[in-house]
Amino acid sequence: MQSNGAGQNQEQGQSQDPAALACLSAAQNGESSSATGSHSNGLVSGASNGAAAGASTGSGPGAPSAVSASELGSLKKKKRLSQAEEDVIRLIGQHLHGLGLNQTVDLLMQESGCRLEHPSATKFRNHIMEGEWDKAENDLSELKALMHSPNAIVRMKFLLLQQKYLEYLEDGKVLEALQVLRGELTPLKYNTDRIHVLSGYLMCSHADDLRAKAEWEGKGISSRSRLLDKLQTYLPPSVMLPPRRLHTLLRQAVELQRDRCLYHNTKLDNSLDSVSLLLDHVCSRKQFPCYTQQILTEHCNEVWFCKFSNDGTRLATGSKDTTVIVWQVDPDTHQLKLWRTLEGHAYGVSYLAWSPDDTYLIACGPDDCSELWLWNVQTGELRTKMSQSHEDSLTSVAWNPDGKRFVTGGQRGQFYQCDLDGNLLDSWEGVRVQCLWCLGDGRSVLASDTHQRIRGYNFEDLTDRNIVQEDHPIMSFTVSKNGRLALLNVATQGVHLWDLQDRVLVRKYQGVTQGFYTIHSCFGGHNEDFIASGSEDHKVYIWHKRSELPIAELTGHTRTVNCVSWNPCVPSLMASASDDGTVRIWGPAPFLDTQEVDSFNENCSSMDS
Repeated sequence: MQSNGAGQNQEQGQSQDPAALACLSAAQNGESSSATGSHSNGLVSGASNGAAAGASTGSGPGAPSAVSASELGSLKKKKRLSQAEEDVIRLIGQHLHGLGLNQTVDLLMQESGCRLEHPSATKFRNHIMEGEWDKAENDLSELKALMHSPNAIVRMKFLLLQQKYLEYLEDGKVLEALQVLRGELTPLKYNTDRIHVLSGYLMCSHADDLRAKAEWEGKGISSRSRLLDKLQTYLPPSVMLPPRRLHTLLRQAVELQRDRCLYHNTKLDNSLDSVSLLLDHVCSRKQFPCYTQQILTEHCNEVWFCKFSNDGTRLATGSKDTTVIVWQVDPDTHQLKLWRTLEGHAYGVSYLAWSPDDTYLIACGPDDCSELWLWNVQTGELRTKMSQSHEDSLTSVAWNPDGKRFVTGGQRGQFYQCDLDGNLLDSWEGVRVQCLWCLGDGRSVLASDTHQRIRGYNFEDLTDRNIVQEDHPIMSFTVSKNGRLALLNVATQGVHLWDLQDRVLVRKYQGVTQGFYTIHSCFGGHNEDFIASGSEDHKVYIWHKRSELPIAELTGHTRTVNCVSWNPCVPSLMASASDDGTVRIWGPAPFLDTQEVDSFNENCSSMDS
């Protein structure tokens, strides 16, 4: 910090020269700004303070007795700091102050000609931290003239008096606390509901009871710092910087880089200690699940569906070969091994649904199947085989969040709600169902039908409403965990993302080949930031939720990929089921040499948007 030669001399000379200190103090507080003017945020210009600082450094031992004319001229011609430069200096100063490097902050402010905060704000801060409430209240009148919204003074005064009141109560000064409540807080005529709550704290028998009921940390630095943070929100940043402002900006920058990273698929850590600020955030595609880890070949015909359990420990696959295979996921290696085979589905298995607690698994067949199987996965026993009529078509199913009911239906007009024993609880007539989903409220069911739409049905009050309307048949759909977004596979169109709350089409994803086969896509990855879908061109496509172009195309299957499922607990693990009779398990790339990396990149093409 010696670009203008002043810093070193200040450090050597000021400690023994009160006159120099007074000069610099005056300059720092804006008293010398009349010669050159001051910025709108109260920061003194660099030129005026630079000259003052330079002139004041000649009185210390070992320093020149006077500044030469050429040096003084160069100081006067010193470039005036821009607003952005002043802001950066203030941010650095605040951060250093938080680290306890106060002498460094003083030197930085003196040499730059900046001011960390307005003198009135500094007084206000000190009085609050010392618990001098009357003085802090008087400071508000000075700050009022500096505020964009003078009406905020009432809110600030209320917060300040509330802290004063609570501290009196904690100290056992009940009469003083009562005076603050009646004579100072109540006359403000602000937030009367809160005043009623505060009055109730008078009944607290001891300090611990007060802190618990008020959800307050008690008298001291911690609660006063929190109060100061709240009060600061009413002051313009030119008067007092927001708390930990540099830290906040750096965290926002890191989060923005992560948001823009197409392959970021790990748990977000908001701590800056977990990242390097010296490098931009970049995730490699090789960390992404686009490398074949396993090929499961135990099915002997087309595999129509696959679904990981809710806890991510198992994968269920359904096939035209009439079986459901349940696979166990190794928690360490993430390798899958056959755990249980469920047989006897005469028409094949085209849809599977895990119960919320993963105890049960329901299997449905294709269009000409009128039966539904409810298996106890833990024991391998068939609990229920349900069929209301031989003319039914039960092709889709969805669990109620309570795990005690499910809805099922098909394209021949069946739409039922049943219990675990297959007993009919409710039915909806005349709805030709293509796909079903139960929302988290436990009452609403979404159903796509043959009219190219998704409607919401309420079995309690027997109401229905239109939510999504497409121009082409909706072959399947799935809903995000928060119930806000729906992912649709639309015949001849591909994959569409809809906002169910606003009822608008958000995005159409490109690349996938979708005809009139039923293909099931899915959300996946951490925070469900990614979307994956099978395709009739034998590939698996992966998109970032915000980007229409695929970030990866996975090759390996030799026929249509009917279904993909992303492990909900292992974001780097994904499964795909295909008409080629195999299930592929996708994960990150292993450690590869150069030749293998080139081959891998060919098999996992990427189109960054």
